[in-house]
Amino acid sequence: MIGGLIAWKIDPKIMNRLAAGKHTALITGTNGKSTTTRMTAAALAGLGDVVTQADGANMDAGIIAALTLDQTAPYAALEVDELHTPHVADATDPEVIVLLNLSRDQLDRVGEINMIERRLREGVTAHPGATIVANCDDVLVTSAAYDAQNVVWVAAGGGWAGDSVSCPRSGEPIVRSADGQWYSSGTDFRRPTPAWWFDDEKIYGPDGFVADMTLSVPGTANRGNATQAVAAAVAMGADPAKAVAAVETVGEVAGRYGVRQIGNHSVRMLLAKNPAGWQEALSMIDQDADGLVIAVNGQVPDGEDLSWLWDVRFEEFETMQVFAAGERAADLGVRLLYAGAEHTTITDPMKAIAACPPGRVEVLANYTAFRDLGVAMDRAIRRERTGE
Repeated sequence: MIGGLIAWKIDPKIMNRLAAGKHTALITGTNGKSTTTRMTAAALAGLGDVVTQADGANMDAGIIAALTLDQTAPYAALEVDELHTPHVADATDPEVIVLLNLSRDQLDRVGEINMIERRLREGVTAHPGATIVANCDDVLVTSAAYDAQNVVWVAAGGGWAGDSVSCPRSGEPIVRSADGQWYSSGTDFRRPTPAWWFDDEKIYGPDGFVADMTLSVPGTANRGNATQAVAAAVAMGADPAKAVAAVETVGEVAGRYGVRQIGNHSVRMLLAKNPAGWQEALSMIDQDADGLVIAVNGQVPDGEDLSWLWDVRFEEFETMQVFAAGERAADLGVRLLYAGAEHTTITDPMKAIAACPPGRVEVLANYTAFRDLGVAMDRAIRRERTGE
């Protein structure tokens, strides 16, 4: 981000200048931003060159740095931090704003989630010309987009409902039905009818569009991300069938879902940063793997308050060896103990991987634990190759 930071200090209006004339999609939400941005960029590539972030740097300096990479590209797909979305939208005049989901994340940095919903709602209202691609299964996202003039509703899934038990508009309870419908008991606020949705095999869209969709990344949440990416690209002029084919090609995203060989262990990396993300990532764990390493840090980028560990269900590991690792391994170990999950505590994630039985190892880590372990694994692989 350093280039973007310096450029921003020299010219505070540089983001406006770099984005001028581009067809821009902004992608925001608590979880899935990087993957959905990569998918949106892939789906737009059939229309022309696309500038986007390669590494998930989603605040002002990172966005500016990305926009400098190809100043002639007619399209931009930009991942944006939720709190930064309103002023980034002011600077980039987006054609499309994609709203994925909203849930608690880093409360010590960003505050309560209803405040973010209100900020996003204000940002959406300030850009009546933008098409809003919004997840109608998420109550908070629906509230942020509900009054917009041009909304494309997508049933992208809403497996985590712990942060939307009450209506963000009236405070009354949200009533949910078994078929996924929901409504506020205090107002006429309710789940809109989606224009796009998906199932385990296909994606469905307007005018009877149906296509097979086989992704290179795992999980139901990523099928929802892909559906929103396709909807965004189509709103910007992409052919829907070509857009689906493009999102199918997206695999490893900034190290996520990637598999690396470390000695006699084949290690797959999964990233999770908050209760909603952890719950989804846990559903992606291969229970037939030979070992599971859960690594948790509590640095500033992670959020120093780890009380959210008690909102995550860790009671489902019965067939694999589990290791608690990371700087906050002791906190994690206490949570696993109360969950009845047998485990071994080894603070160093690399040593925890080494302690797993030979074979396939799943690693689930939060932000800085994921980042630092990735660096350590790259160094280990280089040492293996060079014999140092």
